[in-house]
Amino acid sequence: MSLLQVTGLAKRFGATEVLRGIDYRQEAGEVVSVIGSSGGGKTTFLRCLNFLEKPTEGTIRIGDALYDAGTTYSEREIREMRLHFGLVFQSFHLFPQYTALENVRMPLWLRTAEALKREWRGKELRARLADAKTACDTRARELLAEVGLAERAAHYPCELSGGQCQRVAIARALAQNPDILCFDEPTSALDPELTGEVLRVIRALKDAGRTMIVVTHEMEFARCVSDRVVFMANGVIEEEGTPDEVFGAPKSPLTRAFLAASPGSGNS
Repeated sequence: MSLLQVTGLAKRFGATEVLRGIDYRQEAGEVVSVIGSSGGGKTTFLRCLNFLEKPTEGTIRIGDALYDAGTTYSEREIREMRLHFGLVFQSFHLFPQYTALENVRMPLWLRTAEALKREWRGKELRARLADAKTACDTRARELLAEVGLAERAAHYPCELSGGQCQRVAIARALAQNPDILCFDEPTSALDPELTGEVLRVIRALKDAGRTMIVVTHEMEFARCVSDRVVFMANGVIEEEGTPDEVFGAPKSPLTRAFLAASPGSGNS
């Protein structure tokens, strides 16, 4: 069984139908790039997967966990389902008042503290919280080292470059050890030099066997790093296949037109 199975996923905002019955599967360890013009539904698809938007219809199965748009879930149940996904936004969304270390440590600490507070009280709770804080700090430092920012742990976002901020955001997304990492245009706010350093981190994550969905406008990256490429248009998956299939011999006229207008696709 696939790690991720999406069936009939639809999303409407009032009378506007943004996603129209998406069916999607992804295997563990697979890297999928999602490409397409603005307004095609790419970001909404990611936000529905991460439960930042409530789908209008459809189901999302991740491992043994099933989300059905027709069922009402508690906030705690939604939080538990979100833990299967780590999302990296195009504009970083770091907390400016916290250092890089604190930004990465926060999701670890909040979840750990919540679990301990449900189980322990008094002196025992205080002792366990102290131990947990040390463990969370150690793990956050490991994650910053993984993205090449060990020496920037005490720096605030305003003291970091855009590429460094995005790498902190990647480390934060890794903090909960999600089943699938999702990237929403992770380089769109960066200049070419900074784009390169973020893409190198994503390549390293692929080499480490991470399962990833990358919404991207970097056609060369999608061609070279992806196991599979999905082209979305008008709220549906218009075409999907290996990079060679989609970039080398696209079947859909919409795909061909998009690639012809996209720098770096090899079809322009």
